[in-house]
Amino acid sequence: MTVKSDIEIAQSYKMVHILDIAKRAGIKPEYVEQYGNFKAKLDYKRIMEERAGHKGKLILVTAITPTPAGEGKTTTTVGLADGLKRIGKNVMVALREPSLGPVFGVKGGAAGGGYAQVVPMEDINLHFTGDFHAIGAANNLLAAMLDNHIQQGNALGIDVRKITWKRCVDMNDRQLRFIVDGMGGKANGVPREDGFDITVASEIMAVLCLASDIDDLKARLSRIIVGYTYDDKPVTASDLKAVGAMAALLKDALKPNLVQTLEGTPAIVHGGPFANIAHGCNSVIATKLALSLGDYTVTEAGFGADLGAEKFLDIKCRMAGLTPDAVVIVATVRALKMHGGLKKTELATEDLAALEKGLPNLLRHVSNIKNVYGLPCVVAVNRFPTDTDAEIDTVIKKCRELGVNTVLSTVWAEGGKGGEALAREVVRLTEEEKGNFTFSYSDDMSLKEKINAVVTKVYGGRGVIYMPNATKQIERLEELGFGKCPVCIAKTQYSFSDDPTKLGAPENFDVTVKNVKVSAGAGFVVVLTGDILTMPGLPKSPAAERIDVSNDGVITGLF
Repeated sequence: MTVKSDIEIAQSYKMVHILDIAKRAGIKPEYVEQYGNFKAKLDYKRIMEERAGHKGKLILVTAITPTPAGEGKTTTTVGLADGLKRIGKNVMVALREPSLGPVFGVKGGAAGGGYAQVVPMEDINLHFTGDFHAIGAANNLLAAMLDNHIQQGNALGIDVRKITWKRCVDMNDRQLRFIVDGMGGKANGVPREDGFDITVASEIMAVLCLASDIDDLKARLSRIIVGYTYDDKPVTASDLKAVGAMAALLKDALKPNLVQTLEGTPAIVHGGPFANIAHGCNSVIATKLALSLGDYTVTEAGFGADLGAEKFLDIKCRMAGLTPDAVVIVATVRALKMHGGLKKTELATEDLAALEKGLPNLLRHVSNIKNVYGLPCVVAVNRFPTDTDAEIDTVIKKCRELGVNTVLSTVWAEGGKGGEALAREVVRLTEEEKGNFTFSYSDDMSLKEKINAVVTKVYGGRGVIYMPNATKQIERLEELGFGKCPVCIAKTQYSFSDDPTKLGAPENFDVTVKNVKVSAGAGFVVVLTGDILTMPGLPKSPAAERIDVSNDGVITGLF
């Protein structure tokens, strides 16, 4: 039997008109701005004003530390939502938008998988409603106005050696990490070192995802620091008089996007910061809008729980006043065996020793959610045909020792039907197990104390090593009044440590902090560790080589 690809499954589905999806969500037609028949932007302010008295339960889906074997976090999120719908619950999904970098790079698509997807899959993965283009345009407008100010006399006294603002493009392009621009003589600008970030790492992305409305967006944009003067004073977007024009570019991008799952569950897809180099969750507006519409909102945060969930909880929930009612931690036996030392080619054979060796990775994530953040959780195991009963029983037994239930999930193959058991356990958690949510650090801690808290309490590390430059940067940021900000730690997604080769649950390691910078508009301090990069590169065989479109417009190769 031939197994259909994700895109073949998505293309075989007869989508429901977006106005009918809006009706299912309780959204009036006049609040829907159609982008064709199957996607739309929403007038979030008017909807939330009408639904002000309603607040559903928030379910966060996170995962173990990712491996090449795959975990299926977005797939589980979609399948869980469809499962909740099948057992009679009023549910919304809130997801991030995919970046073109991974779509054309390693992954080839990011809208779920199998029979648990959001559609139109091709549109969501490619351009969608243009939000990322608007974010890139606003980012690069600020860069252009910054360089133009210097060219036109530099009245603010900006030191070109202290410019921190980079241009961005939503593509994996290592060639642009470090560049020199302004070449070609006086008429072509002031020569200086420059560089590009991928759009999802832009502070504009974080600002858009944390803003509550257009006024808050403008206030956050005005606080963005682009560099420093010769006497080391910060220069902001407000100083460059760029805020109004940037906001005009972002006006429509601020509105959440409505689509649907394969089973017709309403899904809001909006914003898309990476969790390894940014804060890794969809927009506050989208989450709050979904909570106002559904009795249950299922959302996800990027990569493992040490990255996406930590930032969702310590940054997004802190800023937006959100509290999850339950957390789902996604794992696969295959991935746990990789954490136990097996190669990807060896995963089809039962190996309880490798599984036992890899299980501490899952157990540390579970312990963090329960004991550091005080939240009820369940482990969802995506079962593969090669998983044996003995392996599954081992996972269930070890999780039970921590007081956490394990539920098998078959949403990739069965859609919502394969998520019904997980849905029932999630409902039970929200009704019977009340959490005692706390952050991993308090606002009044110093920046170094906050970084140390995440490293020791969440990562399980021994401590933090600061490069001399990073120490100076922290001291300067605290002098400027940014010491009360939460920290957004940029770290490899492949390990609890800052070394991607340390799999499982490593101990007695130190995390090295190389650079620290403030995202004043977003409201957090970015901490760069290890060899993390804010502009990825393409792999040896990028997914772009396998993506194509036929004469009748049918796209292939997106999974």
